[in-house]
Parts: sequence; C-alpha cells; structure tokens
Amino acid sequence: MPTVELILEALRPVQDPELHRSLVELNMIRNVKLDGANLAFTLVLTTPACPLKEMIVAECKAAVQSLVSSVDITVTAETPQQKDLPGRQGVPGVKNILAVSSGKGGVGKSTVAVNLAVSLAQQGALVGLLDADIYGPNVPPMLGLQGMRAPANRTPEGDILEPLYNYGVKMVSMAFLIDADQAVVWRGPMLNGMVRNFLYQTSWGTLDYLIVDMPPGTGDVQLTLAQAVPIAGALIVTTPQTVALLDARKGLRMFQQLGVPVMGFVENMSYFSPPDHPDQRYYIFGEGGTAKAAQELNIPVLGQIPLEIPVREGGDSGIPVTIGSPKSLTAQAFHNLAQKVAGLISVAALN
Repeated sequence: MPTVELILEALRPVQDPELHRSLVELNMIRNVKLDGANLAFTLVLTTPACPLKEMIVAECKAAVQSLVSSVDITVTAETPQQKDLPGRQGVPGVKNILAVSSGKGGVGKSTVAVNLAVSLAQQGALVGLLDADIYGPNVPPMLGLQGMRAPANRTPEGDILEPLYNYGVKMVSMAFLIDADQAVVWRGPMLNGMVRNFLYQTSWGTLDYLIVDMPPGTGDVQLTLAQAVPIAGALIVTTPQTVALLDARKGLRMFQQLGVPVMGFVENMSYFSPPDHPDQRYYIFGEGGTAKAAQELNIPVLGQIPLEIPVREGGDSGIPVTIGSPKSLTAQAFHNLAQKVAGLISVAALN
C-alpha cells in the first residue's frame, strides 16, 4: 500500500513550469490523504491566474498513477507576497503592487489598467485599482462608477477612505472626491500627499494585486510611488508608432533609475480588425516598432492589444471589454496578459 512519504517522493520531480522548482519543495502539495489506494491532496498554485493549471494537474496525476487507483486534486491558490525593500513601506494587506505607466498620454494606459484588473479578478484574484492620475482621473467612468463618492470613516489615525467596488475590483480615484468639472490645480507636494493617502489611508483589505494607473510622463507621482512602496513591477504601455515609443523609452528608463523592475511592454492599438472581417488586420499605427524597441532594450513584449470597436464602447458605457465582449480578440488578449503578469509577479516574489 502507498504511504504519504511515497506519494510525496513520486511528486517531487513535478516542477512549477515558471519557477522551475519542485512542487513539493515549494510546499504547493498539501493535505495529502490516503484511503487505501485512493489519493486526495490540495495543489496550491502561486496565482489564481495560472495559465498552466491543467498541465500541472495532469503531470501530478501521471506521477502517482502507478501507486494509486484514483486521484482527487483540489486546486487553490496563494499569491506570494512581494519582498520588502529598504526604505519603502508596503501597504497592509496588499501582497503585490503593479504600476501601469506610459511615456505619453493617449496610448490607452487606463484602458489597459482597467481591463488588466478586471481580467485578474475574473480569474479569481483579489484586486484593487488605484487611479493615480490626480489631474485627469478617467478610471471611474470606465468601471461604471462615474459620479460616485467614496465614503470615509473617521478613526484616531485619521479619515480612512472606503474604496468603491465593481466587476470584482476595489477602486479609489480623485474623481470620487471632487465635482465632475472641477480642475485639480496642485503643486507636487500636494500630489505626493494624495498618493500616499490613497495608498495608506484607504481600507484596501486583503489584495493579491494592487494595480496603479499612473499619470503619463515621468513626474512627481511616479517618483512618489517608486520611493514610497515596494513595486513588484511596471508595465510600459505604448502604441507601435515612433513618437509613442520615444516617450515609452523614457518612462522605462525612469523606472530603471528608480530601481523598479520593468516587466515589459504592452503594445496597445496594435492593429484594427473590422467587425465584418475579423480575420483582417490593419496596422494603423505601424507594425513592428514595439518589438524592435523591446529587442534593443532587452525587455519583452507581454501583450499586443488590438483596436476594436467594443473597446471604445466599453470605455464609454462603463462596461469594460473583458466584461461586455468576453469572446472578443481584445478580451482574450487582456486575459492572456493577466496570466503572464501574474506569473511574472509570482516568479519575482519566490526567487
């Protein structure tokens, strides 16, 4: 008859395909139970958005099939905590912070941040979204939260902001604190204070990922965030055209100078596919520019997001394309991007 020790030895050669380490050594095999020749155990993945879940389960079953007659595997996930960095204070309850940035405006950075957050939530993660564009907070209408106000709770430590919630995502934004047409006319120190309030004076609860939608450029907010909290990584959103890539390079260099790991480029508006001819691609903003820049800078391209009508419709209606058109090319591209990003964050946290 098999024993728990024999089962664990049989499973030891099975590796996490991204970490390249044994599942047993990583403590991803838990609660092993034997009832005669019937085996049950829990497989704890490093992210709910693991793209290789089915493959790992199949390898586990194959590893023990000669020892037992049946295998019941319960799959769950525990997202690892990003490592602390000297001089930077983590946000209580938040495991990983991801910056979504761009060198210039108009490349669809907020669209990427919103749909990335929703995609991670759809795959089972606990997700928050911080709209750090204080001057131009555009995230609330994209999440169907336009015109809403975020309540605050008075505590001895000060007012604690309650994030609003939609589509599985908790969110805070300057738009929740001001009138719709009110302009924010602030200097750098006030921006610094508001970003810190959004980080530390918000009741985020437990989050696997906090996505920060950065303002365009390389200014005060980027500097504040990079110096305040340990950031798991940054995504640089660009379009294929030369002007956008010139600014994207500057944004990338800024994060590198600040000691923030850059995970890769996200090429937005890569191509247009007309709804009546979905197999055709029109490269409106050029083709191959991001791939060339990525090769020169030794940075991967993590996703190419097409330009489709449902993206614009979703942004205007407050129903992200990942919710309103889940079978579209764009929604699938965001789904794949979420899986890649989650995997990279887990690798960084565990290595």
